[in-house]
Amino acid sequence: MYKFQKYHIPERMMPAIKRYIDNRQKPGDFLQAVISNNLKEAVWYADDDNIYNLPAYVGYFHNEAPSTCWGSKEKMDKWLSTN
Repeated sequence: MYKFQKYHIPERMMPAIKRYIDNRQKPGDFLQAVISNNLKEAVWYADDDNIYNLPAYVGYFHNEAPSTCWGSKEKMDKWLSTN
């Protein structure tokens, strides 16, 4: 689990995040929206736990992930298409 202030990324979500970063595997709709910096879609696809903890996802990607893998749909698409 990743904690950011009073928020956290649920443990069940970390494997998908790691697969995206480490293996460049496309995540589900919610994580795609977060990675693409699309708040509207992130809220749309989030379950109750994830919508509450959205700040932790932003904190994680900002502090832990390569800046080239997140922040826009274009960055995500390039990350996924690069080996």
